[in-house]
Amino acid sequence: MARKKAVAKKKAVDFTLLLATILLVFIGIIMVFSSSWPEGMKDFNNGYFFLRKQLIASAIGLVGLLFFMNFDYRVLNKMSRLIYGLSALSGLLIFSPLGVSLKGARRWINLGFTTFMPSDAIKIGSIIFFASFLAKKKDDIATLKKGTIPALIIIGFSCGLIYIQKDLGTTITLAGTLMCMFFIAGMKMSHLFSLIIAAFLLLIKAITGEEHAYRRRRITAFLDPFANKLDEGWQAVQSLYALGSGGLFGLGLGKSRQKFFYIPEPYNDFIFSIIGEELGFLGSLTVIMLFLLLVWRGIRIALNIDDLFGCLLATGIVSLVAIQSLIHIAVVTSSIPTTGITLPFVSYGGTSLMFYMSAIGILLNISRHTDLDRS
Repeated sequence: MARKKAVAKKKAVDFTLLLATILLVFIGIIMVFSSSWPEGMKDFNNGYFFLRKQLIASAIGLVGLLFFMNFDYRVLNKMSRLIYGLSALSGLLIFSPLGVSLKGARRWINLGFTTFMPSDAIKIGSIIFFASFLAKKKDDIATLKKGTIPALIIIGFSCGLIYIQKDLGTTITLAGTLMCMFFIAGMKMSHLFSLIIAAFLLLIKAITGEEHAYRRRRITAFLDPFANKLDEGWQAVQSLYALGSGGLFGLGLGKSRQKFFYIPEPYNDFIFSIIGEELGFLGSLTVIMLFLLLVWRGIRIALNIDDLFGCLLATGIVSLVAIQSLIHIAVVTSSIPTTGITLPFVSYGGTSLMFYMSAIGILLNISRHTDLDRS
């Protein structure tokens, strides 16, 4: 009888959040298939190569979503150190014999049957651990010695694990996410302004170093991409051509021209430009609205949960999705310099899709513990 009452009291998840996530994954599967067909035929003589891998990742991600949707998120608070330790270890494994260099960067681990990108694990592991840390230090967050300095050490170490992989875009994404969590937790405003100045100086250092000349070339190309359209500005220019030719309604699904080897890896870092070309402004707007819907529901969940750890964890997950989506869309519209950032749930990438869907599962479980309107 007691068990029946417990089951009866179990609240439903936020259906709107779940629906927005599933729709984004569905759109991603379709667009990965469309944008990857030419490269699949050229490199593997199989136009379904990338689609098959994306479907497998989607299925595993759905299992992860359903599991964490029914897994009490409060247990993650107790396991936060273990989760963070494992994610950090995965990042260090790239320097072991398991680490492999692809496309000029050492960011992958070869598991034999597939490759694994540890940066995605580091992002989620850092969010869980940082949420636990901030919840435990809630009375000392505004202090320098017990709040700000330990928080900066965690942020610096987490971001450093990704920066050593020569991935500045993902480093900025994670730093922005953790800073959002720190701000919501109640950091002192004077500390915030100091950190913003310090972060700006570090960014300049990451760009002006002699070993980072390629980053300076990207900034130069960003300022006038058409002046460098055959070199560093190539991707930005081709992306703008794709978005411009799509018009209001698009050329039609599967009818993109830029995916025929004009945009490198159009199914990944520039998939939003193919969405704009094939589905037009209305299709692009639909994707943006789905992300806004997901972020809005995530914010509602964070605001309505009584548990501080749950609030900060929800804040971290929503901030990560929002920041990474914003950077991706800004890159393909040439609003910021080009950087390799995928579009969550939509771009090709098994590791990213599985971790992001699992993260949404955690967010859905948090929604079970709120008085949120789930309609």
